[in-house]
Amino acid sequence: MGIISALKCRECNKEYSPRFIYICEDCFGPLDVQYKIDTTITRNTFESRSDLTYWRYFEILPIEDKKNIVSLNGAITPLQKADNLGNSLGGFKNLYIKNDSVNPTFSFKDRPAGVAVSKAKEMNLSAVGCASTGNLASATAAHAAKANLPCYIFAPSDIEDVKIAQALSYGGKFVAVDGTYDDANRIASVIGDSNGYGIVNINMRPYYVEGSKTLAFEVLEQLNWIVPDVLVIPVGSGAMLNAICKGFEEIMNLGLISDISNLRIIAAQPNGCAPIVDAYKNRSNEVIPVEKPDTVAKSLAIGDPGDGLYVLKRLRQFNGIGEKVTDSEIKNAILLLAKSEGIFTEPAGGVAVGVLKKLIEENKIDKDENIVCYVTGNGLKTTESITDLLPTPSSVKPDIRLVSAMIR
Repeated sequence: MGIISALKCRECNKEYSPRFIYICEDCFGPLDVQYKIDTTITRNTFESRSDLTYWRYFEILPIEDKKNIVSLNGAITPLQKADNLGNSLGGFKNLYIKNDSVNPTFSFKDRPAGVAVSKAKEMNLSAVGCASTGNLASATAAHAAKANLPCYIFAPSDIEDVKIAQALSYGGKFVAVDGTYDDANRIASVIGDSNGYGIVNINMRPYYVEGSKTLAFEVLEQLNWIVPDVLVIPVGSGAMLNAICKGFEEIMNLGLISDISNLRIIAAQPNGCAPIVDAYKNRSNEVIPVEKPDTVAKSLAIGDPGDGLYVLKRLRQFNGIGEKVTDSEIKNAILLLAKSEGIFTEPAGGVAVGVLKKLIEENKIDKDENIVCYVTGNGLKTTESITDLLPTPSSVKPDIRLVSAMIR
């Protein structure tokens, strides 16, 4: 399995032995998992495996013993060539949608949650939990159920009912915080540390973020190890974007690809909660928190993004762009993707597609570039977000002539 060499501080580079620790004791910087490089790994190492889950990449995931893997057996998600969408956007022939809406709990959060809960099991922790805007609640609760661990969900009281219903169905214990995601995050942090619970996106964060980098591994394998030119990534905390970049770097360090210097990263945020994009546009090194996020994309409504500064660094590293879209643009993008490609996404995916459309219209993306747009959650979780744009069905008597006249 993945052999961890150390947990390394992202700021001062101090290294720690792998254990239940998540911030540097010297500078309070975040810790990242470092691996002992296995020089025997080749492309065929992964391609030859019958395991069609993200655990096929176990050499570069932070679980030391396979018996501790908690898997819901979700298959590698589709990389759909989006010819119809590409044509509607002006003739883009190399546009792909990485469709993570078909994971076991219907969002990309199954990746980091699965790794974090597996690590919590390996560490013999007594319970797990998370602070969540919805999708992570469901993913954590589902994996906790499979692991037979208690699960505590800390979330804003106004998140979508369907997401809470999903998490509760798995047995998660829901703590509805009358406040923002950041309020819920603070409460979860204190409860987790005081009780020794594995709060997957807080005190398990070094291991948790490793799951999201499999979004890089799968895309590379699905593109026959050709590095795409452009990645469009929806951004909330920024952890997924940073992890995807780390994934590309690790594959390069293994020698499976030669160069990622031409890879361009696009960070997509909703207009009502875009602190990272605002910092990018203002050419600032400071991410100013949004106190009261106001966006239809609730899964991205993280006003004080934990990895915000690191997203800015990644944008500079990869010649990137930060862009935002309004609620109206998000909703229209949801319908555009659904009608052109048959993929129904939640607003976070609408943010990515909306930003893609906007940048194409501004001539910031070329037609000959290979583009991967990440769609991270299923639209069935947030149907209320677009009902105002849908036609109202009208009833008709069961008369063939009347029905025929209606559909002409």
